[in-house]
Amino acid sequence: MGFPVGYPDLVIPKLFVHFLSLLLFIRDLILLFFRYLCLLPNDISIPTTTHPPPPQFHSVFSLLIREILPVLKFSDLQDPPAESCAVCLYEFEGDEEIRRLTNCRHIFHKGCLDRWMGYDQRTCPLCRTPFIPYDMHSAFNERLWHASGIPEFYSTQSNIPAHLTTTSF
Repeated sequence: MGFPVGYPDLVIPKLFVHFLSLLLFIRDLILLFFRYLCLLPNDISIPTTTHPPPPQFHSVFSLLIREILPVLKFSDLQDPPAESCAVCLYEFEGDEEIRRLTNCRHIFHKGCLDRWMGYDQRTCPLCRTPFIPYDMHSAFNERLWHASGIPEFYSTQSNIPAHLTTTSF
């Protein structure tokens, strides 16, 4: 007992898919021929299925973390704690830029850790220790507060009458 080798009910859809593929191939050949003869205007491009990468937006938190975490070369480390990056699993090479976490001392490729932080992750990818040491939390929160622009927003709202800001119950 086994699976049937041929599916007679799928012959027509398979032929249809092949026919569509052939039509797309012929269309691309015609467009290429017109472009070769300079009959195709420059502002018309041959359609492709690739999409441009989405714009990169980084949170204020990840930008401040990147300022705090040091970037150094792998060759500058005296006694490296690891030989490969735990995110991409590639081995470190001599002049590659790496980031060393201050809490757990793990090292990662700069691009790997930056991508990890771009997903708004706030802990080490390997051991889940927070990026910010506990003794720096208050200073970091203050920098985050000022970088968010909220204090400037409240300072511009100082023209609100006093009777509207006080409530009595």
